[in-house]
Amino acid sequence: MPRLTVDKREIEVAKGATILDAAAKVGIVIPTMCFLEGLEPFTSCMLCVVKVHNQDGLVPACGTLAEDGMGVQTDTEEIRQARRTALELLLSDHVGDCMGPCQLACPAKMNIPLMLRQIISGELGRAIATVKRNIALPAVLGRICPAPCEKVCRRAQFDQAVTICQLKRYVADVDLKSPQPYLPSRQPSRQERVAIVGAGPAGLSATYYLLQTGYDCTVFDDHDQPGGMLRYGIPEHELPRAILNAEIAAIEKLGFEFRGASRVGVDLSLEQLRRDFDAVFVATGRFEADKQDLLGLKIGPRGIVTDTRTYQTELPGVFAGGGVVRNRRLAVRSVADGKEAAVAIGQYLSGQPVAGPVKLFNSRMGKLKEGEIQTFMATAEKVARIEPQGTGRDYSAGDARSQARRCLHCDCRKAQNCMLRDYAQQYAASSSKFKTQRRTFVRKLQHPRAVFEPGKCIDCGLCIRIASKAGEKLGLTFIGRGFDVTVAVPFDRSIAEGLQRAAEQCADACPTGALALKENFEADE
Repeated sequence: MPRLTVDKREIEVAKGATILDAAAKVGIVIPTMCFLEGLEPFTSCMLCVVKVHNQDGLVPACGTLAEDGMGVQTDTEEIRQARRTALELLLSDHVGDCMGPCQLACPAKMNIPLMLRQIISGELGRAIATVKRNIALPAVLGRICPAPCEKVCRRAQFDQAVTICQLKRYVADVDLKSPQPYLPSRQPSRQERVAIVGAGPAGLSATYYLLQTGYDCTVFDDHDQPGGMLRYGIPEHELPRAILNAEIAAIEKLGFEFRGASRVGVDLSLEQLRRDFDAVFVATGRFEADKQDLLGLKIGPRGIVTDTRTYQTELPGVFAGGGVVRNRRLAVRSVADGKEAAVAIGQYLSGQPVAGPVKLFNSRMGKLKEGEIQTFMATAEKVARIEPQGTGRDYSAGDARSQARRCLHCDCRKAQNCMLRDYAQQYAASSSKFKTQRRTFVRKLQHPRAVFEPGKCIDCGLCIRIASKAGEKLGLTFIGRGFDVTVAVPFDRSIAEGLQRAAEQCADACPTGALALKENFEADE
């Protein structure tokens, strides 16, 4: 039996085992996208390359037999660079979006397509959970948000954008009217406490997310009631106070303490807050230089100076966000600041490196080519955009579902478990490193259960081998040569004919979502 070392760990394996098998035996994970246990190695993705001592170059771990006395390294800078390059080559020919344009344009990065799918399926309880994962005050924003998400909606290239903001409002209003409005779970209280200076959208949002992670919060504001500019800067007819009060009450149920008529810098100092609390988040709203000077923080042209990624000021443990750090008075941006600052504050309090929220890798298809909008429209409702009539401006349940069905669902069916995306994130790969002319987006819908988007295929061959092993009569095969090779059903037949019994296995194994099950699009995050 061969004995070898992998990353200086001695391993004995059976004859015929590969380097990948040897590494797995001791828990060393070597990345791969074209390998699947039980199938012959294909060595196409070249992500599993490793270094064998006394050999030139790198070798694929999935297809290289383990030999007695072999020494292997699985993680060096040379190896990481080779894997990064392999990923960037695959990404250069990738046609598809991880996240839809609407989600990218939303300052809070709310998963809008998922919310719309949940509305369509009547799962409003899951829809409000999706919304509040990123937006603490959705009923409020559903009335005052300028909807940057709708400005980039691809549906507008066909007729008009999806009524995203109104549908978010619909979900939130239905929840508020329910016997038990949505309340997220809260972790047990921690020892550390946070002072929130300002009870506007940024302060309330930070409080909402910090409370969920177990940090007790005390909110200070110079007004008698929380709400900030939402309460004192927006007319009642635009934002009914009953709606604002209801959403603030939902946050209060998580347990924060409110201290109104408290002017930080006048009634109490920032230094006092730093002594009494473990962290401070300054969210006093619109920047006014004369007032902010009272806090003793560094001031720039736009407001308090912070690290744009972590919201940290120059004072340890003091963070700032919302209108006090930026010129634009946009409530949805302030709500997003509060959510992101809560992440950074949590990192600070738990002793982790303060890096702020993780920025997920995102492949972007870009501007649609001529005719591609029709491909997206094949799965969308053809009804026109409608705005609710009357002073209440509420959708009926039927109208909400119909309007949600107008969504083109530009996001990927496998965004949450796509190997290509995960490894691109891990190896800091760039999707624009190797510029190529983008292929036309194609979506094949003939199969009753599966969707095939060939522009996302990386030619790993897994579906071909799975279909063959399953005894498919036609199955799948490679068509063409070199860079033009594609996966298709022989004799130009449809996916429905090629995958009569193995569609689910192929979709499950597909590393990128090129082959995916239609019902998987309904899954939660």
